[in-house]
Amino acid sequence: MKRLLAYSLMLCMTASLAAQNYNDTTFNFTVIKENKITSVKNQASSGTCWSFSGMAFFESELLRMGKPAVDLSEMFVVHRSYTDKAEKYLRMNGTNNFAGGGSFYDDVYVLKNYGIVPDSLMNGLNYGETKHNHGELDALTSAFMTTMVKNPNKTISTAWKPAFEGILNAYLGKLPAEFTVNGKKYTPVSYANSLGLNMDDYVSITSFTHHPFYTKFAIEIPDNWRWAESYNIPLDEFVRIFDYAVENGYTVAWGSDVSEKGFTRNGIGILPETKAENLNGSDQAKWVGKQKDMKFDIKGPMIEEKITQESRQKGFDNYQTTDDHGMLIYGTAKDQNGTPYYMVKNSWGTDNKYKGTWYVSKPFVMSKTINILVHKDAVPKDIRKKLGI
Repeated sequence: MKRLLAYSLMLCMTASLAAQNYNDTTFNFTVIKENKITSVKNQASSGTCWSFSGMAFFESELLRMGKPAVDLSEMFVVHRSYTDKAEKYLRMNGTNNFAGGGSFYDDVYVLKNYGIVPDSLMNGLNYGETKHNHGELDALTSAFMTTMVKNPNKTISTAWKPAFEGILNAYLGKLPAEFTVNGKKYTPVSYANSLGLNMDDYVSITSFTHHPFYTKFAIEIPDNWRWAESYNIPLDEFVRIFDYAVENGYTVAWGSDVSEKGFTRNGIGILPETKAENLNGSDQAKWVGKQKDMKFDIKGPMIEEKITQESRQKGFDNYQTTDDHGMLIYGTAKDQNGTPYYMVKNSWGTDNKYKGTWYVSKPFVMSKTINILVHKDAVPKDIRKKLGI
């Protein structure tokens, strides 16, 4: 399961391979609302969807605020987060997650505490590749930290951190200390401040029943290694936020499971209704992992699962809903039957039918969302009041 460390090493990096390439050519979409986004990027063979979607979110926030388009460095965030992750891993004696994955809070934390730089100054391709490929980097950093936890010198030397950062520098580039943009000198912190984003304005929200509603808790997923807390609300209110945000000009950083067969490589995300008599395998297979065991072709709109608070919780508890991938919801659309969908900016490049956009149904979002990051004003006022934000 992806909650295990060995499996979590592949989060985001292999998410695009999990998307099924079915014949989904008979959808007709009409855009209802489309908010501004920057260009689609490609995380390629790296487990950094959390950074790509987080930077996409903040780039869209700047556009919403009427500011010029910017291209923020995902790899600056990855570099800074990897060092922090290594420090915590060492302090925890190797008992917490250490891999290339992360959460939206990593983006918030880095912007707030370390700043940011333009992508042109740090694109993270310092190792002879034209696209991100972190297999070697992730293996080296993991092996390094495994050695440190074994403590072969019987004491942690002062050399460990510079040595670890040397690996990051070799692959991702050194962290810029000072740079010039449009004739003005900046540090990463002063550049972040110049953007006008207030990290205290952003909140993470989820919906699960194993913690009380209208409280905060740290979602129990490996990539939440900073133990960041999310507000917990009922599913009906959770769903309202998506529509309210988009309708009022906001985008939504969306963390989701995309391993379902209904999430295709051609830009569709749906949750087709399953029936026991259509499933193959043992009796257990009829009731566990329905979507993953089912064989079907997506050739257009289909009847979808009815999602409840209980079914959503069951999927999370049974490891059927896992922390796969971060994306950006930026609009709404409807298909030829009038069924609503969310428009999603992905980070798998533009080599798909909709040039980097996915159309994802409400049942899919209701069932498979782990958490979202939104501006607090993107939350309806009555819900904000209940949460005290």
